Amino acid sequence: MISLLSIRGAAVRRGGRLLFEGVSLELAAGEACVLTGPNGSGKTSLLRAVAGLVRLEAGEVGFGGVDPADARGDLHLVGHADGLKAARTAREELTFWTRWGGGTDAAQREAAEALELVPLLDLEVRRLSAGQRRRLALARMLAAPRPLWLLDEPLSPLDARWREGFGAIMRRHLDGGGMILAAVHDPLPVATRSLELTA
Repeated sequence: MISLLSIRGAAVRRGGRLLFEGVSLELAAGEACVLTGPNGSGKTSLLRAVAGLVRLEAGEVGFGGVDPADARGDLHLVGHADGLKAARTAREELTFWTRWGGGTDAAQREAAEALELVPLLDLEVRRLSAGQRRRLALARMLAAPRPLWLLDEPLSPLDARWREGFGAIMRRHLDGGGMILAAVHDPLPVATRSLELTA
């Protein structure tokens, strides 16, 4: 189980363009950090690099001595696009991701209750609002708990009530020793450090 994320001298190139270089960060259990910067500065690419989905041009990502291949089973990445199948019901989607992530039926029920999804579970994903789809995507993290959350604009498109509600969920995750690295334009409703990327 990872309890440390370290990024040292990271650089990412996409489409022949160097997005950023020399980026370093150390994130310990109980800490949150937001990635800020203009569109195109590489915030999403850095999240994907930590998740092992984008190759670094330079530098390294470490997990406190845990092999990266093993450590990536200890993280969740929730992208700006929710990655949900529109033709499935919300229940089918949540069940799929819970089982894929190694979660339990009890954890799945608790996640659905925590994000007030129970009345929506038999609806097809295509019938959910953008905010409801985001809550369903976020429920995956509760249904299959992992210490490191990589979040890309997690508050969009949540309304004010659910921004506050997800803030409480994030605080519980951090209080339990979890870590959060999030790309944002709007501040998170929890105490964070900040790392700015420039285009």
